[in-house]
Amino acid sequence: MTQQTVKVLALCGSLRTGSWNRKLLQVACAEAKSLGAQVTVIDAAEYQMPIYDGDQEAAQGMPAGALALRRQFQQHDALLIASPENNASVSAYLKNTLDWVSRPAPGEPPPGPYANKVAAILAASPGALGGLRGLVHLRQVLLTLGVLVLTEQFALSRADKAFQPDGSLADGKAHETVAAIVRRLIDVTGRLKG
Repeated sequence: MTQQTVKVLALCGSLRTGSWNRKLLQVACAEAKSLGAQVTVIDAAEYQMPIYDGDQEAAQGMPAGALALRRQFQQHDALLIASPENNASVSAYLKNTLDWVSRPAPGEPPPGPYANKVAAILAASPGALGGLRGLVHLRQVLLTLGVLVLTEQFALSRADKAFQPDGSLADGKAHETVAAIVRRLIDVTGRLKG
């Protein structure tokens, strides 16, 4: 562990009650906390951002929720994102969130609140690929925003059968894969921060 505490912002790309991605994110967050990271789990739905519309932004400015969420991104060193795959891509909800946060403040150079961020990405799905195709698009979006996305990623297949009643992963190898990715996130972020 590095000398400085790594601050991780954790976000689930699903709005669904009982989301498998939310469960997977909880497993990853517990691992990050065990490594001494400061973890903030956010529910972007609480920020009440409308669908991004450039005309609305020009007329009314950034919604208060988007500004508040931008501050959250700015205050953290790393991103931990678990997102479902929707039609072989990232969820519309997550994409809208990332789009609003990307909007520049007056006089702010790009990449804005994404500057110097490291991200680890995860997915969970009841399908055989585990949401893998959505991670391809999520990686592309984050890279375009200037985020350093770890090479390592994890897609949990058969997610509807993957969790114990206490929320832990039933498969020890799957848990160790998630743990290794989180360790890598903390290590890389700590090295860049230090």
